[in-house]
Amino acid sequence: MIVAALSVTETVTWGIVYYGFPVFLRPMEQDLGASRVAVTAAFSIGLGVSALASISVGRWLDARGPRALMTAGSVLATALTFAWARVESLPALYAVWFLMGFAMAATLYEPAFAVVVSWFARGRDRALLTVTLVAGLASTIFMPIEAALLERLGWRSALTVLAVVLGLITIPIHALLLRQGTAHASAAVDATAASLSLGQAARTAVFWVLSVAFLVSNFATAAVTTHLIPFLVDRGYAAATAAAVIGWTGAMQLAGRVLFVPISARLGARVMVAAVFVAQALGIAQLPLLARVGTLVPFIVLQGAANGMATLARATSLAEIFGARNYGAISGAVALGANGARAVGPVGASLLLLGLGSYPAVFWALAASLVAAGGAVLFADRSTRAGD
Repeated sequence: MIVAALSVTETVTWGIVYYGFPVFLRPMEQDLGASRVAVTAAFSIGLGVSALASISVGRWLDARGPRALMTAGSVLATALTFAWARVESLPALYAVWFLMGFAMAATLYEPAFAVVVSWFARGRDRALLTVTLVAGLASTIFMPIEAALLERLGWRSALTVLAVVLGLITIPIHALLLRQGTAHASAAVDATAASLSLGQAARTAVFWVLSVAFLVSNFATAAVTTHLIPFLVDRGYAAATAAAVIGWTGAMQLAGRVLFVPISARLGARVMVAAVFVAQALGIAQLPLLARVGTLVPFIVLQGAANGMATLARATSLAEIFGARNYGAISGAVALGANGARAVGPVGASLLLLGLGSYPAVFWALAASLVAAGGAVLFADRSTRAGD
């Protein structure tokens, strides 16, 4: 029941709140009379606030459970989507998305994963897989619906309709079905692994290595996704083909998630995380070698599958390494950097491009950083912490 409930609410929330923004980007630019950079800054503000709120959200989940927080998050997201449909200026748009950052922090993957971890001592990977597989279809389901609503109703009326859908589906599910599962899972978890507090985890080397590694991973993913189209167009690809490559890479995420559980069971959490980073590096390394390779297929397969696995790798590795009792706070702390990197990745990659002078140099730098992150994860020490 918990997995089914979260699968539905994550799909709807990601589909409307996260993937709705790019669909309505162009009409917002025209209606507000603003540049694309100015309008997309609102989205970055929301992602940044979401990252900053992640630690507080995690502590709340550990202490009080998900029902009140995720219900309030859905109420806030619904109200803000109504407000989004009525903005008349850039400051108003920024205000809406500043607050939307809190709504995203309370409703998207981090709190959902914390709920799943609290319920499942065994079968956790499969439960997380189910949620992410279903929610991974959010863009496939909602972006065509949003485009059709945009064409028929305009962006303001379309958002009003979507706000109603968001509220009617997510608020009652979160309010009526969610509850903390620690009472069911804690005995089994405690029997197999000690759970560290956030303070104890922060005194281990592996916590900081994982935090930096997932920051690098998300930064690289956001940078490549944002800059792939101009890179390919400069090399003679049609813009439609370049956009399709991003779509195919996204589709490969589902395949990667399906493969994650059996591979992770064999390798273990830490080796799996390192393997995901190396696979991302190998995918990105295909881009500067594109003239020699002659096809984008290796990039699509490696990058897409690795990106899909990375979402599960973060959730499962933190639970396995640090235990489940304080997962929300620990996950929130790691998400602070990881999700913040998603917000600054596009701009950061532009600065790298200016500094390094070419896209191939940027891609080589990102690939090297990911290989270094994978190696660090393998050798980081978990046991050394103050007071031991």
